[in-house]
Amino acid sequence: MLIESDNTDISIVRQCELLGINRSSFYYEPRPVTLLNLELTRKIDEIYTDMPFYGVPRMTKALNRSGYPVNHKRIERLMRDMGLQGIFPKKNLSKPHPEHQKFPYLLKGVNINHPNHVWGTDITYIRALGTWFYLVVILDWYSRYVISWRLSLSLSVDFCTAALEEALKQAIPGYHNSDQGAQYTAEEYINILQAYPEIKISMDGRGRCFDNIFTEKLWRTAKYEEVYLHDYTSYDHAYDSLDKYFIKYNTKRLHQSLDYQTPQEVYFK
Repeated sequence: MLIESDNTDISIVRQCELLGINRSSFYYEPRPVTLLNLELTRKIDEIYTDMPFYGVPRMTKALNRSGYPVNHKRIERLMRDMGLQGIFPKKNLSKPHPEHQKFPYLLKGVNINHPNHVWGTDITYIRALGTWFYLVVILDWYSRYVISWRLSLSLSVDFCTAALEEALKQAIPGYHNSDQGAQYTAEEYINILQAYPEIKISMDGRGRCFDNIFTEKLWRTAKYEEVYLHDYTSYDHAYDSLDKYFIKYNTKRLHQSLDYQTPQEVYFK
């Protein structure tokens, strides 16, 4: 990793703080994963990126049709480990932490017309050889500019708060929108937002399929243009490659929806 465990001048705690990595990620040793489960997670990732509305039943059927005789229980467990859930109106199958505070969705009818008007955030699965990681981004919805991002070995709260704190060093949004996942409803995350009275906290409600569509589009773009083109061999490899990609995405990639400008040009205009 980027952490130098033998560095006598800078402690591991301080190195983790400087890189925005929680200590649990540094000490975390992933459990061995069977070859079949690794193959299934790669296939699930590809199908989900193309068909994000697939839940467990349709994902299981799609894998069966591709030659994988697996049952829904295994697929449900793998999708849960990957942090994936079908995007469609559904029953309350996945509950946030019952003790965490939740907020209403505030963006219905809002005309998003300038940078830092609305920030959105989400987490996605990033595959690698023999393991996987989790990627979080803070995205400006108006310009599609990736304000900050973090990569983690686990679905902890820390890497999400690190991304948020980095983004808030650049600007303060009018709205912060997320889902109701345990990371975003955690006290540590909410406390950071509530320290800024000008930020309105908005959360996607159940049955709201497309509240986070801009971030979903970013995931699809990043998977096809970056992740699927590389077999990451380690955390460092994934981090360095994603870092280069997001710089290119922000500064060089032209967006048709932005009148063929880059996110950076629109964000800083």
